[in-house]
Amino acid sequence: MGFLDKLFAGKQEEAVPAIETEKNTIYAPVSGTSITLAEINDGVFSDAVLGQGCGIKPDSETVVAPFHGTITQVADTKHAVGVLSDDGVEVLIHVGIDTVSMNGNGFSTHVKVGDKVKCGQKLLTFSRKAITEAGFPDTTAIIVTNTDDYEAVTQEKTGAVAVSEKLLFMK
Repeated sequence: MGFLDKLFAGKQEEAVPAIETEKNTIYAPVSGTSITLAEINDGVFSDAVLGQGCGIKPDSETVVAPFHGTITQVADTKHAVGVLSDDGVEVLIHVGIDTVSMNGNGFSTHVKVGDKVKCGQKLLTFSRKAITEAGFPDTTAIIVTNTDDYEAVTQEKTGAVAVSEKLLFMK
């Protein structure tokens, strides 16, 4: 690549390492502490109104794809994203509690509806500081919105969890 090519190439997204995934498995979209759905301090999530899943109290500020799939929804306020796995699992990743009222402040999206994504690919970034300063918890909900399609949704991991570590399994 010549000097001018480098100069005008623009910013490139970093390559996503190939991650082997298993069918009906959701991998952690953010690192932190994995908690049960009941521990999320919001009735819509803890009462499984939207579906089964879990929460993560994040220790980082990047949300990645929890499997290979397609982006089905990106909230205008950039705090939530919907992803459909290649094998039919529908997931909502919702960063923070009541963060919709932040109107996108402190959030950036890196995908759009219709994008094909690979497990571990960056979906959105957020500022934990901005969420805290707005007076909200940064607990991130990972919800299987088509729970009724499965016999059970089991949480594979509680406690410390790393990005792309097995988190939920649908039977």
